[in-house]
Parts: sequence; C-alpha cells; structure tokens
Amino acid sequence: MDKATISVIIAAKNEAGNVADCIASVHFAEEILVLDSGSSDTTVSIAHQLGATVHHTDWPGYGPQQLRGIRLAKCDWILSLDADERITPALKDEILNVIGNATADGYRLPRKSSFCGHFMKAGGWTPDYTLRLVKRDKAGFTDHFLHAHMTVNGRADDLKNPIVHYSYRTLDDVLEKLSRYSKGAALDAGRQGQTSGLFKAIGKGLWAFFRTYVLRRGFLDGKMGLVLAIFNGQTTYYKYLRLFLASHATDVRKGE
Repeated sequence: MDKATISVIIAAKNEAGNVADCIASVHFAEEILVLDSGSSDTTVSIAHQLGATVHHTDWPGYGPQQLRGIRLAKCDWILSLDADERITPALKDEILNVIGNATADGYRLPRKSSFCGHFMKAGGWTPDYTLRLVKRDKAGFTDHFLHAHMTVNGRADDLKNPIVHYSYRTLDDVLEKLSRYSKGAALDAGRQGQTSGLFKAIGKGLWAFFRTYVLRRGFLDGKMGLVLAIFNGQTTYYKYLRLFLASHATDVRKGE
C-alpha cells in the first residue's frame, strides 16, 4: 500500500509575522499551498523561500478561497490551516498515524487558542474541535463569507493533540477583528434572510456575554475571561447592529 500524502492549504494576506512558523510546523506534508490574496508585505517571498507553492488570488471569502485550495491540491488528504496556527510535533505524529491507518474520512482537531497572550481554558475556547483534516475526494467547504467551515462527505472522528492558535495577539488585533468579524457575520446573516432591530442587537450582545462568561465558565480564566466575554458580547452586538442599520438604510432609500 502506498504511503498516504498530505496537502496543506493556508489562506493568507499580509501574514509575514505568522506564515513562516506556520509553514515550518507542517514541513512533514508533501505539498504546502499558500493562497495569497494580495499581500503588500513579505508574505509571498517568505512562503517561496520555505518551499511553499504560492497561488495569487482575489478574496472571494474564506469558504470559496479554501475550496480553491482543495481543487488545486494533489495529495490524498487536505489539512486546512490559518497562518496564525501551528501543528505541534505531537499532533504531527498523530496525523501521520491516522492517515496511514485511517478509520474515518475526516478528523476534527482540538484548538488551544490564545487571547492577548493568554491561552484560554474556558469560555467556549477549549477544546474547540474543528474539522481540518479530510480525504481530498471527500472534502468540501461551506460558502460563508466569515466563519465558513470544512465539510466531509463521510464519517469524522476526533484527534487528541491540539492545534496551537495564536489568535488576537494584541489589543489592536482584538479591535480590528471586532470590526471585521461583526461585518462578515452581518453579511452572512443578511444573506440568510435574517433581520435585526436595535433592541435585538442589545439583547443578543448581552446573551453572548452571559453565555461566554457564565454558561461556558469564562470566569475560570480570571480577568482575561471577562475581557473575552466582553469582546464576544460586543462582536455580537455590532453584528446585529450592522444588520439593523443596513435594513434601516434600505427602508430610508425606499421612502425617498
């Protein structure tokens, strides 16, 4: 039986501070594809220097971008990563073992994520299983603009060792992603026909805070757990506020 092979797909734009460590962590893969959507920093040159194949693209949204990568890939398995994620040596060994003796068509990987330098243990961030490793001929992706996710046409199982995720490194990252994520989430919600109002936005934001801090025990992470809960509440509030203001602006134009 031939050895099973892996294609890694990394969607990137202006990730010069992340992409080298990401690529270095997956050098066990037979193919590393970086789909770059117009970087103005050294992301592309770094990726080339480290042996990745770079494809220059526009940005159709996260899901469609990942689908491009799946179609470009040539190996037996697809491993989908973000530039701020790392595969640890223990996870590498686990991945190589399961694809060599696969009992499923895809595998969900837990993630260990940091928030402003603190690895979070609660608040819904741990273990945060996410489907990332799928047989190429069974792999797909949803077409959401923001939180698209990998799909598998078959059975999925769980791995034990986590991806290390260096998300939200600084407060500037938090504020930038608050705006970008709430905008993308509002766009996806609008495409699904959802509507909102001011009080709905407030209520949804408060519920997101309560769910993160109390129901998902974010308080166990101390002060940073509170910060994360506030961030989740704000992101949700601005998502529904954007949805409300977009529909309000449309109503105003109709009345002109």
